[in-house]
Amino acid sequence: MSETEIVTTVAGGTGHIELNRPKALNALTMDMVRAIDEALQAWESDEGVTRVLITSGSPKAFCAGGDIRAIRDQVVAGEDFTPFFRAEYEMNLRLAEFGKPVIALIDGVDMGGGIGVSVHGSHRVVSEKALLAMPEVAIGFLPDVGATYILSRLPQGVGELMGMTAARIGAGDALAVGLATHFVASESMEQVKAALLAGRDLDVVLAEFAAPAPAPVLPLDQVAEVFGRGSVPEILAALAVTEGGWADTAREQLATACPTSVFVTFDLIQQARERTLAQCLAEEAVVGARLIRRPDFVEGIRAVLVDKTRDPHFDPATVNDVEESRIEKIIGDS
Repeated sequence: MSETEIVTTVAGGTGHIELNRPKALNALTMDMVRAIDEALQAWESDEGVTRVLITSGSPKAFCAGGDIRAIRDQVVAGEDFTPFFRAEYEMNLRLAEFGKPVIALIDGVDMGGGIGVSVHGSHRVVSEKALLAMPEVAIGFLPDVGATYILSRLPQGVGELMGMTAARIGAGDALAVGLATHFVASESMEQVKAALLAGRDLDVVLAEFAAPAPAPVLPLDQVAEVFGRGSVPEILAALAVTEGGWADTAREQLATACPTSVFVTFDLIQQARERTLAQCLAEEAVVGARLIRRPDFVEGIRAVLVDKTRDPHFDPATVNDVEESRIEKIIGDS
């Protein structure tokens, strides 16, 4: 790891973690995950640190996710890819259970593993540039880093929409559904960071720099009506006759999503409502490993990230071809 990929400092009682791998949109590597976790462990018992601030050194992204291409290379080479996920999930849980405020300044793209670094914190501050998503179904994987837990607790249907279609939502919708807690204009984000590192009161700073947030776009009543149904076939049938730009986008995204991942994601979100975060992370680790070992994962990475042709050839090829017995085998006794 370059010394600058994760920069940790302490100032004004604030432990500051800066993600600084801008060329890769801060895609998380094993070394980055370990560096974040080590900082959290050190600050948890440090009385001189009263809160943690997580920011990005990239002008485009908070964090685009895990370095999934590296995972694909490990799979193709027959290497053990599980240590990365084990370390990442331990870090996610530590963030969620951290006994002090954790503030993430989300001023750009925040997807996949980036959600695990930001949304588990107590304060999720978004700007008009924020764009949140869990896009794993597009590559034959599943929403992980505790996302099944998070998605299962959003307003009815929203978690299924985001998890099954890789829907991207902006600041207004993130605030409306509870993924974000505060809005600050992008031009003020550096001032917020400076104020916190100067030791100023968190609530006072967020109030001082608060700005009117963009209006939400998602029609939550329609999302609940379509994606709040009891099975994938029921959702697909309702979506097929629903009008509106959001529904058109959902249909387009489902058309290129991995069918197996769509079913697995739906089932895990339902089960997550009765589980703790730790239990959800454990479930994601087992089921995720099974999905990664399937050809769909390597094919999905090829189509989306390697060749960038966006033409994955999944097996089965459509949601109508998915057999429930296959899904039960993947989820199994995880």
